[in-house]
Amino acid sequence: MSKNTHNKEKFGLKELIAIGVGGMIGGGIFSVLGLAVDISGHAAPIAFGVGSVIALAAGYSYIKLALTYHNDGASFTYLERAFPNQPNVAGIAGWTIIVGYIGTLALYAFTFGAYGADLFGQAGSGIVRMFLSLSVLLFFMLVNLYGVKASGETEDIVVYTKIILLTIFAVIGLFFVKGEFILPLVNKGASSIFLGGALIFVAYEGFQLITNAVCETENPERNVPRGIYGSIIITSIIYVVIAVVGVGNLSPQAFHAAKEYALAAAAEPILGNAGRVLIAVAALLATSSAINGTVFGASRMMAEMATQEKMPAAFSLRNRTKVPWLAVVILTVLASMFTLVNGLEMIASFSSMTFLLVSVGVSIANLRLRKKTKSKLALILLGLILMLTTIVLLVVYLWSHSRNTLVWIVFFYVAVMIMEFIFSKRNIFRKKLK
Repeated sequence: MSKNTHNKEKFGLKELIAIGVGGMIGGGIFSVLGLAVDISGHAAPIAFGVGSVIALAAGYSYIKLALTYHNDGASFTYLERAFPNQPNVAGIAGWTIIVGYIGTLALYAFTFGAYGADLFGQAGSGIVRMFLSLSVLLFFMLVNLYGVKASGETEDIVVYTKIILLTIFAVIGLFFVKGEFILPLVNKGASSIFLGGALIFVAYEGFQLITNAVCETENPERNVPRGIYGSIIITSIIYVVIAVVGVGNLSPQAFHAAKEYALAAAAEPILGNAGRVLIAVAALLATSSAINGTVFGASRMMAEMATQEKMPAAFSLRNRTKVPWLAVVILTVLASMFTLVNGLEMIASFSSMTFLLVSVGVSIANLRLRKKTKSKLALILLGLILMLTTIVLLVVYLWSHSRNTLVWIVFFYVAVMIMEFIFSKRNIFRKKLK
């Protein structure tokens, strides 16, 4: 770190909320609304509410640990502190988190491509979708390589613009909600609400990115808690209102047909083609800011792991603007491959499962370190119970509805454990040679 670090511009509350909201709304409501309606039916808005409760419960441990251990490594660092004599625990978690970030980057890029293709009248064209997905990943790779200031300024502009567009849609759309589309409120059973909340948990992945920026945050003791809770609350309100508008203006059959760009299709009955264009633009902005924020946080985590010899040392290489450039490039390349070979449900399921598991790990770390973090046992256990229940529901759903997806997810996790094991053993061997 340079000698002038203390003079560098730091993130305030506004920037932290922008990072959190940008990450969550990114692929969130745009990419998984169709999936939520498929599972929960009319109760899709409630499913998003369930997801927000889980996110708030998980956020407690992230906040307590972030304020105790100021470090760019975030989840990886917390587990390392909690399991000092079991380095593979933190190592596997770290590799898993990075793979999860790659999955969410793929989700955001997939959604950007789907809405972009619809905007250009090419909704059925896989080639157009793929081209747009790759283009947005490349663009924000270059933005992040340029430096922190460019990344933060871009985030502010994109996030607040999309919130304005979504607010316009939500306010106008509420006047057009059709009772026959939204009643009965629970038309697929109460269990479908929790299943929907489990599958769309990835929509709340993003607040964790705030902890990755704790070292670059002004007055973190005040701004980190407000940033995390504030971004979750703002996001949940937006999700629930927009889900009500979407479900209330489009039939389940129409949602299924336009699953990949469902919100744009839902806007057309309200505002005509102009509404469809408005939401498509909002989706492009949302996924763009999510990609930007995710690359920023994930690349710094990779660099931190590399400095601690948990990942290849090359990932810690930084350019003249102090950006871990190789980590940024690797994230982009792998996300590009993922978004080209997997479908929306597979990517969303993988990402939701991954970040649920990571959040469970973080809560367990906080449980072990609660005396140092001054955390309340009841709140930690509440978060653990909610998340473990959600994981069980997601596994049951995938086993009964998409067994191949579950098999692929398990394969990815096994591959991650093998890679971490091989790398850690190689490091031990090299140290013995020295």
